[in-house]
Amino acid sequence: MVQDGKAPLDVIASALRRERSRSGVTLTELARRAGVAKSTLSQLESGAGNPSLETLWALAVALDIPPAQLLGPQRPTTHVVRAGEGAALHAAEANYQAVLVAACPPNARRDIYHIAAEPGPARESQPHMPGVTEHVVLSAGRALVGTAGEPVELAPGDYMFYPGDVPHVFQALEPGTQAVLVSEHV
Repeated sequence: MVQDGKAPLDVIASALRRERSRSGVTLTELARRAGVAKSTLSQLESGAGNPSLETLWALAVALDIPPAQLLGPQRPTTHVVRAGEGAALHAAEANYQAVLVAACPPNARRDIYHIAAEPGPARESQPHMPGVTEHVVLSAGRALVGTAGEPVELAPGDYMFYPGDVPHVFQALEPGTQAVLVSEHV
C-alpha cells in the first residue's frame, strides 16, 4: 500500500520523527518510555524494520498520541479503503491483524480498524492512554472480547464497548473471525 506517494514504512518513519520532534523528546528517552530498544526505534525512524502492533502502540502511548497518527495521513479528504487494503499491523504473539481504515483527523477522537483473527492465543493488549474506550462490532465468526478479567463472547452482529485503558483481549473462537473496532480517545 502507498499513501501520499510513500510506502507504509516511510509513512511510519516520518510520523515518528515528526511526533518525537513535536514532543521534544530524544530518541533515547522515547525508546525508554516505550520499552523498545533504541536501535529498533532508530531503524523505524529511518524507514527500516517491520514494527509489530505492540511496538507501534507502545510508541504511541509514550508519545501520548492515538496510534493511527503514526500510520496515516493527518488531513484526509475523500478516501476509500477497499477490502484487503489499508495499513495492516500484525500481533507478535497471536494470529490477529488490525487494518487501519480511518485515521483520526486533527481534533477528532477516534480511529477505526478492521480486525481479522484466527483461533489460537488471545491478542492481549496493554492499557492505552487514559480515557480510551474501544467499541467492537463482530461481523463474522465468534470471539471473546473485552477486559482481560471479564471477556464476553460475541457472535456476528453483536456490539460491545469496554475501557481500553485497562488490559483487554480479543480471542477468535472460529476461523475467519472479523470485526470492526473503533478506538475512541477522550
